[in-house]
Order: sequence, then C-alpha cells, then structure tokens
Amino acid sequence: MRTPIRYPFALFVATMLLLFALGAQAQSSSDEILIDQGVHNPLPIAVTQFFGAGDDFDVGANISRVISSDLEGSGLFAPIGQAAFIQSPEDIGEEGLPRFGDWRTINAQALVTGWVTRESDGRLKVSFRLWDTFSEDQLAAYVYRGGEDIWRRIAHKIADAIYERLTGEGAYFDTRIVYIAESGTASARVKQLAIMDQDGENHRFLTDGQDLVLTPRFSPTSQEITYMAYFNNTPRVYLLDIDADRSEILGDFPGMTFAPRFSPDGRKVIMSLAVDGNTDVYVMDLQTLRLEQLTTDPAIDTSPSFSPDGNFVTFNSDRDGRPQIYVMRSDGSNVERITFKPGSYSTPVWSPRGDLIAFTKQHQGLFSIGIMNTDGSGDRLIADGYLAEGPTWAPNGRVLMFFRETPKGTQNVAQLFSIDLTGFNERVVDTPLDGSDPAWSPLIP
Repeated sequence: MRTPIRYPFALFVATMLLLFALGAQAQSSSDEILIDQGVHNPLPIAVTQFFGAGDDFDVGANISRVISSDLEGSGLFAPIGQAAFIQSPEDIGEEGLPRFGDWRTINAQALVTGWVTRESDGRLKVSFRLWDTFSEDQLAAYVYRGGEDIWRRIAHKIADAIYERLTGEGAYFDTRIVYIAESGTASARVKQLAIMDQDGENHRFLTDGQDLVLTPRFSPTSQEITYMAYFNNTPRVYLLDIDADRSEILGDFPGMTFAPRFSPDGRKVIMSLAVDGNTDVYVMDLQTLRLEQLTTDPAIDTSPSFSPDGNFVTFNSDRDGRPQIYVMRSDGSNVERITFKPGSYSTPVWSPRGDLIAFTKQHQGLFSIGIMNTDGSGDRLIADGYLAEGPTWAPNGRVLMFFRETPKGTQNVAQLFSIDLTGFNERVVDTPLDGSDPAWSPLIP
C-alpha cells in the first residue's frame, strides 16, 4: 500500500478534527455550541488536462474540468490553474513519471494525471494516476470504461477516488439530488419534482406541475424515491424508479402530515399520519403495504427518520409543550427526549454514518440548521437564515444540503445550499427555478 500524503493536508485534517471536537465541548454565552471560525488552507492540487488525441481532446479537457470543480467544491482542495504548470501532460506520458520538482515549484502537493483513448468498440477508456509530489509516490491508479455519454460520471468517479484516497472519508460526487422546483406567485405556487447531479448538471423535471408534490426521499439501497403528491386534494404517496421512469402508488393517506422516509434496507417506509385527530408515527412494509403504529401519544409526533442500522428512530414531538427531538427503538419502545435548549427543534435526520443527527431549529425568529450527537449532546448550529430548513445528508455523512428562503418583494425566494460539518464552505446549489426540500441519493451503482 502506498504512503498517503503527510504534509500540510494531513495537518489541516488533524486541525479540523480538533476544532470539531473542541467545538462540541465548548458553549458560547448564548448557550449554543459553536465552532471556532478560523481560517483553513485547502490542499493545493494540480489536475492536468486529461490527454486525448483528435476528437478526444475536448473530452479530456471536460473530464479535468469536472474533477477540479468537484474537488474545489468540497472546500478541502484548491486546484491550481493550468497556466501555472511547468510540465505538460504529453511530457509525462501514460506510463512515465512526472518531474516532481516542477510540481513542487508551483506548490502542488498532489498531482492528478490522466489519459483518454478509444477502445475498438468505440467506448472511452479513461485512466488516471494520483501522485504525492513530496514523497514522489503513486497513491492511486484506475481505469474506467464507458460510452462517451457518461464521461461526466467517469469524472465524478475519479474525483471520488481522489477524495477518498486523500481524506480517508467516503465518496459523494457520483450522486444525485432530487428536490422540489418552485415557480409562480405566492398565491399560485407550482411545485414540480426535479432531479440533477450533485453539481447541478443533467437537470430534468420528473413531474409536470399539475399536482402539488412535496418532500421526496431517496431509498438508501437503490435509485428509487418516495414522494407525496396531492391528488384531488388528498395526499397520495408514490414510489418512483428514476432510471426506469416507472412509478407506483403506495396508497392514499388523507391524514398524512409528513412524507415517508425509507428504512436502511429499503423494505419499509416510516411516516406520520393523523388518525382520528391524533398524529403519530407509523411504519409501512413495502411488500405487504401493512401499516404499524409506533407512537400513541396524544401530542403531534412527526418527521421520523431511521438510524442507519435500523435499530432506532428519531422524530420530533410537542408532547412537552413545544417541538423537541426524541429517539426511540424502531419498535416504538424506550422513547427519550434528547433536546432541552430554548427554541423549537424539527426535521431530525440521522447521518448515514450513524454518529450525528441533523435538525432544523427555530429560536427568537431565526431558523437554523444544526447537528448534534445522537444523545442530544454537542448541539451546534452551522447555518441560519430568515427561513432555513430541510437538511439532507450526503452519503459520506460529512456534507449537508438544505434550503433557505429569503424575502424578495411580495414572496420568498427559495434556494438550495450545501455546507460541511464544520460550518465552513457554504455554497449555493444553482437550480433553474426556486428549489426546496432537497434529498441526496446514495452513490449511483
């Protein structure tokens, strides 16, 4: 196994982990857990243009551009402009060694080289190599093959491989986002289901806007989503296979108050329903469509989310006066309240890693996105706004997406944002229309 980079990037990772740990232990004067907003320096990395001859020249350039964009968007890497490069990709050659001194001269601490060629059947063959310019070691080398129409996916996969090798964290670039695209006036709002790659590309609408759609949720095991749509003013839950473009109705739920989320194995969905005037948490088996009631409190229990091992459920309830977050066993037993600070807590979502719960908090007229340990400790707010809510986790459990509404004229403008767990690197996720209620997919198979 090759030796990983052990220079400023390793120091940066250690520093960020230390800040994360210290932030989880220190309280501010407002009784909120905060992270020290210090300055950090992303790792300088050189991504050469992937060398391709003839018609493949542009393909190679596009692949390099997407890799650089993915890495820069993570906030952990600073791609160096190609105008600064001393050595050209052609000089290195597919099997040759870089002149490491040339790359150290421009402060590139990691180097990515790559090539694009054609197979006899016309498919692309894309190979890349990742180098540590200080130890002069090769850290990774992979070959990907596919049709020309999937060059962008190949680029995301390469970026994922680089990210995993240099950070030790799971990948998340080869993923998709499903969300609600909004248009029209405040009194005649049109809401459509839409999907795009995590970087905003390959955008398309999944519904035509005739019916009101809300809160899509990805299956953790496949490229399926559940979503809620109002048909003849009655909430109806659909199961949609995105790649097959095929949907089925799970049922009409007149008392539904929160759209379903999948269980970790994808075999069940959990939801909240109002039955006889009382809102509780239910779980449905997708094979039998049998409903099982998990909570029986006279208060409003809603927004349920499974832990990744399937053993626990987090939800919010106003059973103690105002909405707070609770955790229970997945069979409904051992209910425990885990938030006790001022304000209202809602929309809890368990991290795919199982270590954290994300939430929305409302306090003194301000909405915030926060994270906490699964027992409620280490409560930290990482983003806020006039109206900020709906957190969703990247599959590596280290990046969140949410939506924020801001007043503009007579109505609010809704936008999607991503942010990492330190509270650094908040970025707008561009969408053709207003965007709300995002849901992050698992890695695409």
